[in-house]
Amino acid sequence: MDITGTPQKAAELRTELQRFADARRGSRDLNDLYANPGIDLAQKLQITETIAKKLGLSDLALKVLDVLIRNHRINDIDGILDALASYVNKELNISVAEVTTAHKLSEPETAALRTTLEKQAGRRVEMRLTVDPTLLGGFVARIESRIFDASVVGKIEKFRQSLA
Repeated sequence: MDITGTPQKAAELRTELQRFADARRGSRDLNDLYANPGIDLAQKLQITETIAKKLGLSDLALKVLDVLIRNHRINDIDGILDALASYVNKELNISVAEVTTAHKLSEPETAALRTTLEKQAGRRVEMRLTVDPTLLGGFVARIESRIFDASVVGKIEKFRQSLA
């Protein structure tokens, strides 16, 4: 990442841009603002600067947002963040774990699960958590092509197969 210098700085930038993207995603008015080509560029930039200050974004993050807005790419920010995440994860040897749990995890539960998955993967893990109450309990995690099914539903299914 030429503009950040290091993968660690790129990860920090990604975190900041993600906060902006989350704020934008959560506001219909902001989505409409950035999607409307009839709204003056200067007004979009001024609103973006105000949001960036409220979110505590760095000058670099604001400059990136400025470039995206000027080039009519702000609505592509999610794809840009995905590409940035891929770069950072590759450079820092991080695997992404898509984890589905039966209920929302507490901070200690999340930390314990991360530690378990990192031992299984042999590297740092970035978890993307979703909740699916139909699992009844436990979790299902996918890291690259490996699936770890520690759900109650998965155990019931394995038991059924063993009886067949």
